[in-house]
Amino acid sequence: MGVGAAVKWGILSTADINRKVIPGAHASQKVELIAVASRDLPRAEEYAREWKIDRAYGSYEALLEDPEVEAVYISLPNTLHCEWSIRALEAGKHVLCEKPMSRHVGDVEAAFDAAEKAERLLMEAFMYGHNPQTKRLRQLVDEGAIGDLRVVRSCFSYSLYDAENIRLRTELEGGSLMDVGCYCVSGSRLLAGEPEHLYGQQFVGPSGTDWVFTGTMRFPGEVSAQFDCGTALAERDELEAIGSEGSLFLDDPWHCLEPVIELRREAGVERIELEPVDSYRLELENLSDAIRGATDPLLGREDAVGQARAIDALYRSAATGAAVSL
Repeated sequence: MGVGAAVKWGILSTADINRKVIPGAHASQKVELIAVASRDLPRAEEYAREWKIDRAYGSYEALLEDPEVEAVYISLPNTLHCEWSIRALEAGKHVLCEKPMSRHVGDVEAAFDAAEKAERLLMEAFMYGHNPQTKRLRQLVDEGAIGDLRVVRSCFSYSLYDAENIRLRTELEGGSLMDVGCYCVSGSRLLAGEPEHLYGQQFVGPSGTDWVFTGTMRFPGEVSAQFDCGTALAERDELEAIGSEGSLFLDDPWHCLEPVIELRREAGVERIELEPVDSYRLELENLSDAIRGATDPLLGREDAVGQARAIDALYRSAATGAAVSL
């Protein structure tokens, strides 16, 4: 396959998140979306017609047996992420796995072990990290725009009360921390590194999942992070890096639909506006470029394992009422 040839992709499942990913796949010259799989063939065929995908499969196994599919995007429920990542890797496919890959560190490590053994690439799909807004934020912090980083503050929440929704089902490891709080954990880690001490508190709703989760994390260098997330709160999404000489505030840090960074210092507020770009397209292109040997995946084993370790520690803290040290 030539260096400039588009990578042929397939999708495992017809999950709702696909509607955000497929347009970017169709728009990219580096991505060729050729197949989709469902556990029900008529459903897969209907979905393929709707989204203009050539091939439909009535099982995930059948798609993995397609020799022309080079990479798969896995948008299955949380509990199936690592299992099907491993099965796809063992079938010789590269894998983009929807976030969060897992709250179980051992499962994430096993998936990356499988990737190394198969000599294939595996990446967790935190799409916001590929957006120029996120990269500019990181650059500004590194350049000392706010002095020494001291605090990271973030939130991500919305309202959902349908107990049948997979985000609220305990057997699929739903909950606000897994669904949206994982972005807050990821964003804090992006700016501050790996946490050393974590403390979490949760409000468990009637569905048995955490409807509200709040967390604090302590990082090396006297940096702390505070976040809240929820599936039973008003719709909110913010990220702020606060330093000794100012702060960087993002009103749309995760979706990046209106990318603006406010640099707030004593002298006033500077608005840094960036061009909107499809983050889902960028993550597909990053992994496609990596498959062709043109770059490295933005996110790899170290980040995915660190993410799972932090989420696990926060859940353990919330269950015991005590802080957890890593």
